[in-house]
Order: sequence, then C-alpha cells, then structure tokens
Amino acid sequence: MDNYIILKAQGLYKSYPTMAGKLDVLQGVDLEVKSGEMIAVVGASGVGKSTLLHILGTLDRPDSGKVTINDKEVFSLDDKILANFRNRTIGFVFQFHHLLPEFTCQENLIIPKLIAGEKKEQAMQKASELLQEIGLKNRMFHRPLELSGGEQQRLAVARALVNSPQVVLADEPSGNLDQKSAESLMELLVNLNKNKKQTFIIATHNLKLSKIADRIFEMREGKVFLNNNLNN
Repeated sequence: MDNYIILKAQGLYKSYPTMAGKLDVLQGVDLEVKSGEMIAVVGASGVGKSTLLHILGTLDRPDSGKVTINDKEVFSLDDKILANFRNRTIGFVFQFHHLLPEFTCQENLIIPKLIAGEKKEQAMQKASELLQEIGLKNRMFHRPLELSGGEQQRLAVARALVNSPQVVLADEPSGNLDQKSAESLMELLVNLNKNKKQTFIIATHNLKLSKIADRIFEMREGKVFLNNNLNN
C-alpha cells in the first residue's frame, strides 16, 4: 500500500531539569509521516529539533505521548526489544558522523548487519552494493580519516541504510560540510528518496536542504507547524 502512515507522533512532551529550573523542550508535538516521504524539520538553534529526532528514533523517551512506527507503539516495548526494533527499523545520520575510525569503510557498514544477526558474506555483499551506490566503491578498504568530510558523511548515510530501515532520521547532516559537499549530499538524499522510496526525516538549518523535502515543518514553542511557504 503506497503512502501509508509509517510514523505517527502524538502529544509528545519532554522537559529537562536545569540550574534555572525545568526547561520545557517539547510541548505537545503531533506529527504524521507517510511512507516514502522526505520531511524537513526547521527552526532556530536550541528549539528542540534534535530532541524530537532522538525521541522519534527511540534513542530517548518522552515524558508523555506516543510514537507509533508501522503500527507498533514503540515505547510500550521493553528496552531490549526496543533496541532490536531500532536496529532493524530506524537509520540515523548525525551532524558528526560517528564512524568507527579504526575500521575500514566496508567494516563500518558490516558491523550493524552482524549485530542484526546477518551472515558475514551477506553483510559484505550489501556493504559492497551500498558503497557502489554512494560512489565510494574505490574507498572500500580506506578508514574514515582517509576520507574527505563529504565522503565521511556519505558513508554515514550508507551505514544508516545498511539494514534497510523503514525510516532514516538525519540531524543536521550537512552542518559540518562545505557548500559543494552539502550539495552532493543533498543530491544523494534525493536519489535515495526517489529511487528507493526511502523515508527521511531531516532536521536542518540549511534552507536549500529543506527545500528538497516534500513537506517542511517549522518547530517553535515546543511544537511543529506545517510551513511549506519555505519551499517558495
């Protein structure tokens, strides 16, 4: 079934204690994302974009509210089952790529598949295919520090995709890149979205990056608001 609701957030609240008192970050976030969509979440620094993505990706739990992915209410799962669900269902791309520097590009892609229980031969085949797809096949046996910043981020995207996730969450993926590398990353994300029907939720300050999205949500006052005027 095309364009079904793959992710739904309902009434998300999250606050943190600070020296100045309680800091309310999310104050009733509601969001629906359809399969194959590319969604951008924009907003000022510190408004809570990263907090929202961490909760949507089950890296953090809300104070209240629900997140449903593929009709599964994720925070009803215990930690062990949730970790397994996250590994198989959700991909992450961060501003700082968090690649493992002591491992090759191929090994960085294989490790998540081995954790998921896949045989090494199959994992190596998938890694080879992805490296070809992102234009890094000739870098297979290089380590991350031997790559440019743009290449490192492309590898991070491939790692997010290696377990064929339902949803990929990207938190300021172009934030550390120069303009040329950022544009190359945008082109890669568009191709993955269009050709693989990969669902993306991207938090970004980069208006050019946000304009490739199907829908743009602006985050302010702890909530998200549809704002496709930013596409104009």
